[in-house]
Amino acid sequence: MPDAANYSRQERLRDGRLVDIRALRPEDESDMLAALEETSAQSLQRRFFVPKRHFSERERAFFMEPDFRNHVALVACTKDEGRSTIIGGGRYIMFEPGRAETAFVVIDAWQGRGVGGLLTRHLIAIAREAGLTELIAEVLPENAAMLRVFNKFGFKPTTIREPGVVHMALNLT
Repeated sequence: MPDAANYSRQERLRDGRLVDIRALRPEDESDMLAALEETSAQSLQRRFFVPKRHFSERERAFFMEPDFRNHVALVACTKDEGRSTIIGGGRYIMFEPGRAETAFVVIDAWQGRGVGGLLTRHLIAIAREAGLTELIAEVLPENAAMLRVFNKFGFKPTTIREPGVVHMALNLT
């Protein structure tokens, strides 16, 4: 199994730009907050299902301190004026043995370039190597781009029915 806490891979986006997909680090907190400032209210609503602009200390600790066993978090970074900038992130959180929920956010200026797909692919690989059997996701029906990403990677709608939410699952075995 790879050391998820030190995970790092370099990829190319659809437009040819290089992006690093790597483990979230504690020192990324200010860059994560800066990325959230670059993310529209609509994109944050699609990620958190509620209007979200500020995070409590408890929420910040939860999001910034994954244990890389039950909670794995990756970021997508690119060079901007010689400095690494976070342009998106994804994570999975185990909710029972072998099963985890996954979620993503990409800042608006970088949407549509393949960032979400790269994060999805790498999280799936880490989950498989960690022995997980299923990833699930909850997606708002209007989030067509994320539904396309999940469909591309083999996520299927589940039989769970809840108004205003599409439940997707990927069997990893």
